[in-house]
Amino acid sequence: MTETTSLAVAMIGLGSMGLGMAKSLLASGHTVSGYDVTASATAALGDLGARACTSPADAAKGAQIAVVVVVNAAQTEAVLFGDNGIVPAMVPGGVVISCATMAPDAVRALAERCSQRDIHYLDAPMSGGAARAGTGELTFMASGSPHAFAVARPALDAMAGKVYELGETPGIGASFKIVNQLLAGVHIAAACEAITFASKLGLDIDKVYEVITASAGNSWMFENRVPHILEGDYAPKSAVNIFTKDLGIVSDIGRTETFPLPIAASALQLFLATAAAGMGRDDDASPARLIAQITGINLPQAKEH
Repeated sequence: MTETTSLAVAMIGLGSMGLGMAKSLLASGHTVSGYDVTASATAALGDLGARACTSPADAAKGAQIAVVVVVNAAQTEAVLFGDNGIVPAMVPGGVVISCATMAPDAVRALAERCSQRDIHYLDAPMSGGAARAGTGELTFMASGSPHAFAVARPALDAMAGKVYELGETPGIGASFKIVNQLLAGVHIAAACEAITFASKLGLDIDKVYEVITASAGNSWMFENRVPHILEGDYAPKSAVNIFTKDLGIVSDIGRTETFPLPIAASALQLFLATAAAGMGRDDDASPARLIAQITGINLPQAKEH
């Protein structure tokens, strides 16, 4: 990366995704400052060589780009416009890259408020998981003005293997992500159901995993999430509560559009039941544990180290 394409980037939200994205930005030669509500996460960013900050506004001071990697619309709004929000601290004409999964209407409202402060809003939810975040191989589903794309391009290229430019109107990217999350949630739910069903049938579930991943019934989520079940590891890479939120958005939009979504609705109910059983903050493969409890089967336990 040449010196002329190096940007001052604020990273707000330093969970497994945000920290990995910050690592990719640093590796590409960008100057990164960041903040997370969890002090240890902010400190971890400092350990990477970035500037660890005391507030979102501190991180965004003088930034051309602010990447916001939080959970939902309410958190995004607070980061942008709340106490110590980033919008007043950014360089005029700067770009917010907003990555949270949220309803398109919420995206459009936030984008309009940013435009009133001479800040461009790039609706850029992403997919790919924490490992790809750390290697700069995420997929972004982005929409926004040509100016927003032009300014943000070096940062996007650092974080992404693929950037889909889906239109000039914020909210389009969010709509694409909602379709993705419908499929992702359904596939995780189906994977949990299938692997526990296999256990009930008395099958060796390690062998089931081997066979299915080489067969037509495989999915990316089956291949990625079932190993968590086989290892008994439910430390959250992505939590159950993410899918109660995202499939809830899917359900809300379906109701607004009078569009039936019976398969997504079933997946939502499974995630809600898992959360109600006390596993909302655990890994999103945890519906398998709920099914196991209901049906009286034993799944692998975490290995002791």
